[in-house]
Amino acid sequence: MVTRRAILWSGAGAVVLTGAGLAPLLHSDLSKARAPWRVAGTGFGDKRLDALSYAVLAPNPHNRQPWLIRLDGDDALTLYCDPERLLRDTDPQDRQIVIGLGAFLELMRQASAQQGYALETDFFPEGEPYPRLDGRPIATVRFVEDPPEKDPLFAHVLARRTSRTRFDQARPVTAETLNALDQALRPDDGEFEWVNDAENITALKAICREAWRIEVETAATRHESVILTRIGDDEINADPDGISLSGPAMEAARLIGMLTREKMDEVGSIAYQSTIDFYNGNIDTSMAFGWLSTAGNSRTNQLRAGAGWVRLQLAATGLGLAMQPFSQALQEFPEMAEIYEEIHDFTGVETPRTALAGRLQGLFRFGYAKPGPAAPRWPLETRLIAADA
Repeated sequence: MVTRRAILWSGAGAVVLTGAGLAPLLHSDLSKARAPWRVAGTGFGDKRLDALSYAVLAPNPHNRQPWLIRLDGDDALTLYCDPERLLRDTDPQDRQIVIGLGAFLELMRQASAQQGYALETDFFPEGEPYPRLDGRPIATVRFVEDPPEKDPLFAHVLARRTSRTRFDQARPVTAETLNALDQALRPDDGEFEWVNDAENITALKAICREAWRIEVETAATRHESVILTRIGDDEINADPDGISLSGPAMEAARLIGMLTREKMDEVGSIAYQSTIDFYNGNIDTSMAFGWLSTAGNSRTNQLRAGAGWVRLQLAATGLGLAMQPFSQALQEFPEMAEIYEEIHDFTGVETPRTALAGRLQGLFRFGYAKPGPAAPRWPLETRLIAADA
């Protein structure tokens, strides 16, 4: 469940608890979990740390935040992937994790440019790992004091949100707006295509609903998401990664035993069905769809797709447009194979057979909605590792 961060609940639980005099327990305070958004760029005393304070805000699957950073000398760093943060069932080829790392590198590049530093980056200096990531570095980066052109998209980094709510049905997304998103991409970021007509939107809604059904009904992928779900403020502040369920209604449901990981994993339970209904509601309010593809599917292609992904989202933020990824149909676990073929056929992107073939790297819905809160993040210092680690 890459983007499920909330469940649609009735207010019954909150009413019961309020009547019982437990209303103070229903407050929501995630200021600790959201602190990295407030401190980004406030000055860490090192050009690399200043840039990294923005990079850790990058979008990434299941909010796993898989980056580990080793500082090298006084002007370089090495980026690794934390092997404990892979999605072994949902993302069996680690493709989505690599895309998130690509978004991380792109935000670091933009933040460095703001400080007057260019980056000399070498992707996978010890080779591209297949079929899974291993201990080899994702990238080595050197900061060079050679002021590059600043990226105008950087202005939207702190306002960027992944929208997990229903979109305004009275506001269409125009071709002009979608074409403006395309202008944010550079040649290596991938190709962006879109649809905003009723027929194609209906077809893609059906594909997304079926892909979502498969992911949630497949025991392994459902369980992987459930065990990564943080329920309530205490859990989220203690472990600010994974799928966050917060707010008074969630606290109420948790306190009366209605919302637990065990119930979310129980087919037919209220928690299970509410999760399905919530996400289907989001799908059904999509006002446009877009997708990002790359000419190949190498690890480097995947990193560059991550840069393209976050650039599209920053551009959307600047236009007041809400965006949410729908990754299920693109996933490589066996139960998704038929839908995987269908979405590639629909978009006209050849189903990849090798790393040299083209590949869909992202599928997104667009619309208009009130911006939500910032996603929880681990503080930067928890993502740093020693040279001998």
